[in-house]
Amino acid sequence: ATRKGFHMASARAMRAAALVVLASSAAAFHAPALPMTRGASRASSLSLAPHGRVSLASRRAAAPPLRMQEKPGDESTSGDSGLRQLLGVRGGAQTTDKWAIRVQLTKPVTWVPLIWGVACGAAAAGNYHAIWDGATFQEWSTDFCKAIVCMFLAGPLLTGFTQTINDWYDRDIDAINEPNRPIPSGAISGPEVIAQIWVLLLSGLGLAYGLDVWADHDFPVVLALAIGGSFISYIYSAPPLKLKQSGWIGNYALGASYIALPWWCGQCFFNVDSFNPTVAVLTILYSWAGLGIAIVNDFKSIEGDREMGLMSLPVQFGIEKAKWICAGSIDVTQLSVAGYLAYIGETNYALALLGLIIPQIYLQFTTFLVDPIKNDVAYQAKAQPFLVLGILTTALACGHHTF
Repeated sequence: ATRKGFHMASARAMRAAALVVLASSAAAFHAPALPMTRGASRASSLSLAPHGRVSLASRRAAAPPLRMQEKPGDESTSGDSGLRQLLGVRGGAQTTDKWAIRVQLTKPVTWVPLIWGVACGAAAAGNYHAIWDGATFQEWSTDFCKAIVCMFLAGPLLTGFTQTINDWYDRDIDAINEPNRPIPSGAISGPEVIAQIWVLLLSGLGLAYGLDVWADHDFPVVLALAIGGSFISYIYSAPPLKLKQSGWIGNYALGASYIALPWWCGQCFFNVDSFNPTVAVLTILYSWAGLGIAIVNDFKSIEGDREMGLMSLPVQFGIEKAKWICAGSIDVTQLSVAGYLAYIGETNYALALLGLIIPQIYLQFTTFLVDPIKNDVAYQAKAQPFLVLGILTTALACGHHTF
């Protein structure tokens, strides 16, 4: 692939990425950005093998009533409960429609950050052609189809795999905290869940290899990224490693999966030659901000995590220290990236990123730091758009700069 017209490519990529936001539901930003279910399963009883329907009556009888994650208004009595069920967020109505249940397990609301990450990667590649910027219809339609297929890989297939396998290994703790979820309620059987896991995984890996063929890669880099991301998803949720039990490692793995991996996928797919160590370091650094976002989601389940032995950062350090660690992770990371962009001469992008950081700091002091348990959702809904726009700004700077 050739790199040309970086200014024009940046503008094209910005427009293309903006279309993704307009097409995505605003409700996605009201759910935690990195929303994998908290909680630890009993490792001795879990394996990735077919099981029958899960019988949990005896466990519920012996289990402590850990309902601290539920919030008023989460019950499925609101008018949007059907949509909430389909998106995989709290408060959804129960259904017997097996396909609706299968979609629920993939948590569509969590696809949006991965789709955004692919758009950022395409922006960083500096090689996306748009018809309104003078590209031929064939160039535009080809790149548009490439973007859609790559987003389908990152969202419904591999994020769907991640969320389904996470729910499978969390079925015991969900029987305590969220007994109405599809697996602990018996709405879907064990073998059906296992089949869905394998279908999503193998479909994702097959499509990833197809993208490498489409892009004429000498080395199947997209497939390698898909395999790596799927492995991280497995060890995040499954014993014996179960990274989610460790506050630092688990949260960073989650942040990298939602920021660095889809960016790399999009950039390598559109222009593998544009990917370089500097871009890798910037995205890995930005994943530290993802760690901070993951910590935000830990505050609401601190009592349950402590009860089940999960060493989340709020459990380890307490609420007061953890909330400052969280805010610091988000802010210091972005300020460092802005400083680096200014250092390499991308001053306009550095100033734009700084302008997106300031509202986040303001919202931290007016909502999250005041009460991280009560205001976690409000903070995420208001601050996360500035964070993801900052990631796009960084991507555009990478696409514009000649390293």
